[in-house]
Amino acid sequence: MALDSVHEMYWEQCGNPTGEPVVFLHGGPGVGASPKDRRFFDPNHFRVVLFDQRGAGRSTPLGELTDNTIDHLVDDIERLRESLGIDRWHVFGGSWGSTLALYYAQCHPNRCRSLILRGIFAMRQWEIDWWLNDMGRIFPEAWREFVEHLPENERNDLLENYYWRLTSEDFEEQLAAAKVWSRYEGVCCTLLPNPQFQAAFERPEVALGVARLEAHYFRNNRFTPDDLLLQQVDKVRHIPAIIVQGRYDIVCPIATADELHR
Repeated sequence: MALDSVHEMYWEQCGNPTGEPVVFLHGGPGVGASPKDRRFFDPNHFRVVLFDQRGAGRSTPLGELTDNTIDHLVDDIERLRESLGIDRWHVFGGSWGSTLALYYAQCHPNRCRSLILRGIFAMRQWEIDWWLNDMGRIFPEAWREFVEHLPENERNDLLENYYWRLTSEDFEEQLAAAKVWSRYEGVCCTLLPNPQFQAAFERPEVALGVARLEAHYFRNNRFTPDDLLLQQVDKVRHIPAIIVQGRYDIVCPIATADELHR
């Protein structure tokens, strides 16, 4: 689906063509949807719609930052819904996907049958600081590798100095930084070592999307005010919702899910 003169969005659907519609919102930002994401849904019951957000996965161009904001993503979801002739659908999102799901629901509550949210992330400053620095308290080896990719005189501002490498005109510099950034996240995503999962995060087609888009959103696309998603929860309080949260989720700490629940 052509979105504008820059972006083209990959989407697919599976399951029961006449079943209850559900849209899957992937994480990252930048990870993209994968075949295993279909396993969340009973194909006999649900009409499952999956897509890769701007700059992610099979959407093109990979890692593109132009006209890439959460408001653009919300508009893309609406365009996809309308093109498929769906009036209302269930909205399923995990990690960054939960951020996008909550914001989409707050913008278009009348289009949501229910919300299924997993691993809640509200993109607040403390959550970004936790990702950049404090996950190192749990995974110090991975954090040291992440930090030491930068020269010592640039380690006082990890986000800013990674951002400039990830947007460098030198593709090899971009890719090197992206692999380190994405490997750090891949290691911290699982409580026990999972080499296969970590290797997937280091593939160039994953690493470039994840690292460029995460750095871009963390730096340039923050909510105002910082806790907007929680402040606006009354807009979606009437929508049936399920929150699924791992107590030992290191990337998306349980504190945010607890706040949202309360």
